[in-house]
Amino acid sequence: MSKFKPVLIALLLVLTASAVFAQEAATTTTAGNGVRWGALAAAFVLGIAAAAGAIGQSRAIAAACDGIARNPGAAGAIRLAMIIGLALIESLVIYALLIAFFVYQL
Repeated sequence: MSKFKPVLIALLLVLTASAVFAQEAATTTTAGNGVRWGALAAAFVLGIAAAAGAIGQSRAIAAACDGIARNPGAAGAIRLAMIIGLALIESLVIYALLIAFFVYQL
């Protein structure tokens, strides 16, 4: 029985998967009370990206302030690295905005 078990499972998967391919293609409509899933997904993407970007920026600024307080002589280098890091974090949020725009079109 142990030799037939994988074969039986594979056969069962093949038979159930063929029914999926026989179905009609789903039609997407936005008329009436339909949910616009693209808009909902775009809202979630922007919300998560903005929250994560804000948390990342706050942690970067806190670490830079801590570093400057510990070593005031390196304030210029720390400030420059912080500004570059903040710009990169903000660019990731802008990329999320672009992705959300393309998801919204779906």
